[in-house]
Amino acid sequence: MGGSAFLVLTTFLASAVEAVEALTIVLAVGTTRGWRSTLYGVGAAGIVLGAVTAILGPALTSIPIESLQVLVGTLLVLFGLQWLYKAILRAAGLKAQRDEDAAYTREVAEAEQAARPAGRVDWYSFTLSFKGVLLEGLEVVFIVLTFGAAQHRIGLAAAAAVAAVAFVVAAGFVVRKPLARVPENALKFAVGILLTSFGIFWAGEGVGVHWPGEDASLLALIAFLVLGSLATVLVAKPEQVASA
Repeated sequence: MGGSAFLVLTTFLASAVEAVEALTIVLAVGTTRGWRSTLYGVGAAGIVLGAVTAILGPALTSIPIESLQVLVGTLLVLFGLQWLYKAILRAAGLKAQRDEDAAYTREVAEAEQAARPAGRVDWYSFTLSFKGVLLEGLEVVFIVLTFGAAQHRIGLAAAAAVAAVAFVVAAGFVVRKPLARVPENALKFAVGILLTSFGIFWAGEGVGVHWPGEDASLLALIAFLVLGSLATVLVAKPEQVASA
């Protein structure tokens, strides 16, 4: 039960973060240039992402469990540390916070300046929405496949991702503007912690480590990474002041 809860939570949060970023692009293009070609691009990206999940999912689950745990664990550590690194830099003030309103304004300005075609399909809208959804979606697919394959629950991970995307899209279209109030950096910080913790745990299991308390060791890993990351933020802040 604990492992399933962590799987759903991590997949949901990570998918929500990526969905917010993709939604900013889709809203900007759709409201500026029209929805038909924009939604064609979204649909095409969704088909590609679904095909990638369907093809790679069975291939991953066919790998022996120990090898799979080492592979997935290593990938999750690398991926999680990337999220955590950026979140720490932003929390310390060493990297600018992502501003969805500014990103939306920039996308709108670019969309307004682009030439409008005479045909039925606006390839600018199609391409931009396709690229935005595909790039953000690939990160979601990676998390769904790695988490789901490691626990042989790709369906559960995919359901959590779909729920997160549906929630973000519904919220975005209700307010008709980017979800700027979403604490994106805090979510990335949390997801980075969870991905790295799971990665260490699964890679350890794959090489034969016997964790004390089994799944309960995840809580200790999470606490350790949280404290270490917060300490890093505090240490990094004076360096920013000194260099200012």
